[in-house]
Amino acid sequence: MARNLFGNLFAQSPFSPIQDHIVKAQECAEQLIPFIEASINNDWELATTIQQTISDLESDADQIKKDIRLHLPKSLWLPVNRSDLLNLITRQDKIANRAKDISGLMLGRKIVIPNSIASIMLEYSKTAVATSAQAVRAIQEMDELVEAGFRGNVLDLVQGLITELDNLENENDRLQVQVRAELFKIEDQLPPIEAMFLYQVIEWIGDLADRAQKVGSLMQLLISK
Repeated sequence: MARNLFGNLFAQSPFSPIQDHIVKAQECAEQLIPFIEASINNDWELATTIQQTISDLESDADQIKKDIRLHLPKSLWLPVNRSDLLNLITRQDKIANRAKDISGLMLGRKIVIPNSIASIMLEYSKTAVATSAQAVRAIQEMDELVEAGFRGNVLDLVQGLITELDNLENENDRLQVQVRAELFKIEDQLPPIEAMFLYQVIEWIGDLADRAQKVGSLMQLLISK
């Protein structure tokens, strides 16, 4: 059944399963916002529910990844290298993995975001999620890009999407510096281990945005070949 399903999808569009995969990865990332809000409110019952949702979505993304790897036809003519598509899937999957990592660490240690940095932390997290959402927008244009022969208005559109993706990741970097600075101001008021893990969470949220940018960077390479 899976072989026929994915075979049909690839026959219709070599990018359809890949687009399905990044949408699922983005669903994982989007759940981080209500999860972090639950942490700010010290609502671990809600956080547990959301973390389970993230874990389930990550498992779904992982299954799509495995199916693509197993059923991507070797003989199917593709406008880009098969190995590049597999590499793209790997990079997309890292977005879902990181969302699961962040929620798992925070829930496992019941890491509460201090009120004094809650606002900037939430803005920072939303920017990271917006960065991954921008990667989805770029990947969703792949069919049209192929139909246009990697040129024309569609190419300009995709390049613009990737440029905006880079801009969002740069904004996320700026916010990361700001969040760290705000945490530094209060870290002596926190247990040292708690402060250490807060810095780790901040690092991983930034890494989620970095991973989304790498999806865009690989797409940029694909369309430039």
